[in-house]
Amino acid sequence: MKRRTKWLFYCLIVLLFLLHNDFWFWKTPQLVLGLPVGLLYHIGFCLAVTLLMVVFVKGGEDWRER
Repeated sequence: MKRRTKWLFYCLIVLLFLLHNDFWFWKTPQLVLGLPVGLLYHIGFCLAVTLLMVVFVKGGEDWRER
């Protein structure tokens, strides 16, 4: 991977780590699609992390050769 791409991935990982603690949805009783909004947030968060890690692993040719 290029150096710039690595920094982008690392910054996205840190950003997702910070967004994982969603204290702003703790006391929100709102339902969306019949589910609490905090649960939907975590579903979306898990999908974003999964996609980031798939791209991270598939694009990491340089560490596979070591």
